[in-house]
Amino acid sequence: MTSDDSQAADKTPVAVTTHAPARDLAAPLAIQPVLRIAALGLLLYACVILLLPFISIMIWSVVLAVALYPVFKWISVGLGGRPRLAAVLVTMLGLVVVIGPATWLTLGLIESVRAIYDHFDLSKLSLPAPPAGVKTWPLIGEPLYQFWELASTNVTTALTELAPYLTPVGSTLLSFAGGAGIGFLKFLGAIVIAGFLFPAGPKLAEAARQAAHRLAPHGETLVELAAATIRNISVGVVGISALQALLVGPALVITHIPGSSLLTSAVLILGIIQVGPSVVLLPLVIWSWFVMEPAKALLFTCYLVPVGLLDTALRPLVMGRGLATPMPVILLGVLGGTIAAGITGLFLGPIVLAVIWELLVPWLHEPQAE
Repeated sequence: MTSDDSQAADKTPVAVTTHAPARDLAAPLAIQPVLRIAALGLLLYACVILLLPFISIMIWSVVLAVALYPVFKWISVGLGGRPRLAAVLVTMLGLVVVIGPATWLTLGLIESVRAIYDHFDLSKLSLPAPPAGVKTWPLIGEPLYQFWELASTNVTTALTELAPYLTPVGSTLLSFAGGAGIGFLKFLGAIVIAGFLFPAGPKLAEAARQAAHRLAPHGETLVELAAATIRNISVGVVGISALQALLVGPALVITHIPGSSLLTSAVLILGIIQVGPSVVLLPLVIWSWFVMEPAKALLFTCYLVPVGLLDTALRPLVMGRGLATPMPVILLGVLGGTIAAGITGLFLGPIVLAVIWELLVPWLHEPQAE
């Protein structure tokens, strides 16, 4: 080979292979999971925003479907295996049970307001003059004395001056009444939706078991625990409170106690929120000894006292039946859930604590790996 050929060979272009750094290739691969998670998070957030107005209705419909499913199954078997007809009957029964007492409460409230209005006449209302010693009270003595003196001479003018301070109270009461009305309509909607869930109950329960099994090894056990907790709370809290109200109402009507419908509703509500009906029944018992004959007062007392103690005697027996979760955990869930989330938390609280308890106990007893 000549020198010219060697120089020509040296000038021949050589293909150079360039390799991109590994970090340049790994960067897109690392970004993809982040983008997927972000997209999934946005979709879940959008779903939550869209379903948020219906969350309470969905929760109540599931609670009612689980709690009333034994009744639905019993009626369905009695009708010869007709689940749709049984679902319609259970739904109608639920609507009657809810609408009936609500109507009675509303009519009683209207009657009580009418009676107060008939007996409350500003033109005939008079107050005595305030004692001179009121002026000597610290901080509030002088303004209280002036307002009391004005009220003793002209009640209408005194109430006119008091009206701006009562406006926030009235607004709060109206807001509470509006919220109660909306909650009542949501509850009626939940009863109707629960009626559609009854026929598909076994399929929905199996789907819930499968989904729970994917999330936890013993997820199907937790689903059964949640269903049992809902049924026990329904009977132990709502059922016993309704029984107490059902026993108290006729007694108040027979004895001609004013505002019997409001008092009966108060017994029901106080029993459900775990305050207890004794707050209403104990003053009634004391009042009966001042206005009734001794024999009637004794009979009234002997009837109301056992009725007021029904929840104390029956609730621990009913709520702990068939559950491995300790009774204090269930009671703590009922109280904490009611305080935190109202009536909905009455069911969610014990379910959450029971599930956590069933997950925590096996984990604590699980042998540690060396």
